[in-house]
Amino acid sequence: MSESFYTAFYLIISGDPNLYEIILLSIKVSLASLLGSVIVGLPLGAFLATHRFRFRSILISVLNALMGMPPVVVGLIVYLYLSRTGPLGFLSLLYTPTAMIIAQMLLVIPIIAALSTQIIEDLHNEYRDLFYSLNVPTFKALIAYLVDARISLLTVVLAGFGRAISEVGAVSIVGGNIDHLTRVMTTAIALETSKGNLSLALALGFILLAVAVGVNLFATRAKYWAMDN
Repeated sequence: MSESFYTAFYLIISGDPNLYEIILLSIKVSLASLLGSVIVGLPLGAFLATHRFRFRSILISVLNALMGMPPVVVGLIVYLYLSRTGPLGFLSLLYTPTAMIIAQMLLVIPIIAALSTQIIEDLHNEYRDLFYSLNVPTFKALIAYLVDARISLLTVVLAGFGRAISEVGAVSIVGGNIDHLTRVMTTAIALETSKGNLSLALALGFILLAVAVGVNLFATRAKYWAMDN
């Protein structure tokens, strides 16, 4: 066991190309899916927070429920759509990083949308009457909400990133865990552990843990920074 730990640290320190190829792909896929999720989820959350319409409560309930959607189910749905016999099979996206990004987006968008809805709605309820009395346009009011809630929304975004980079079930189904193409940290850890290659699995596990801790520390520091200012 101790030998596996020593080898794992050596792989990290020595800059093992196979290890860092997996890490780099994981970060690229997670950041791409996070960016897409923010582009879709944040405006959706802002719209739901500031507008009242029929079935709004149902839509919010659906988003809340989708936050806990099983990743393997998402992977299966994306697989069915992107497979050769599926409606999007002509795009040939299955077993590519793009398919993994799509699967992660379906998991992260509900988190971004649902949490941002709650945050912005609280501000909207607090300042709505004031903005109406001052005849502030909805768009400018929304900008004010986003600026005021920037730290809380940053925490939401970081939560989405944590969900994306730690995902294994969906990306394994649609990515196939192909070496040098779609192998990311989580799927590689599962594979290398099953093969008995504990050194590489531990090295990837340490990096993944470091990323998770770093994201949480950054979120906490940002919160305290906002309180100090």
